Amino acid sequence: MTDATVVQTDAAPAALGPYSQAIAAGGFVFSAGQVGIDPQTGEIVAGGVAAQAERALDNLAAVLDAAGTNLARVVKTTIFLVDMGDFATVNEVYGKRFGSAPPARSTVAVAGLPKGGLVEIECVALA
Repeated sequence: MTDATVVQTDAAPAALGPYSQAIAAGGFVFSAGQVGIDPQTGEIVAGGVAAQAERALDNLAAVLDAAGTNLARVVKTTIFLVDMGDFATVNEVYGKRFGSAPPARSTVAVAGLPKGGLVEIECVALA
């Protein structure tokens, strides 16, 4: 079995609990969920769900970069939405980042997210 390596970067928000930003293992990187938190302020960005989705993807990209990979190597994502009415807005932001060959994806409605976020995104990427 391949050893697991903790991935950590100051370019993304610090973990809000006892978990890692990501773990690299077995040729993959497994990220924790990223919400729209500005890593400099530790607060949710202003501008609603589109701005939060952009920031969450920026945070995810920073974590992947720290692991030596990038969004182009993502094979699976999960999106958590507080309001499924935001599905189309998040799809628009997401589609711009992943283009014509997007990864497999699930989208799940949740009752709430850390710090009052509206969207959270996690992924599995090739290392």
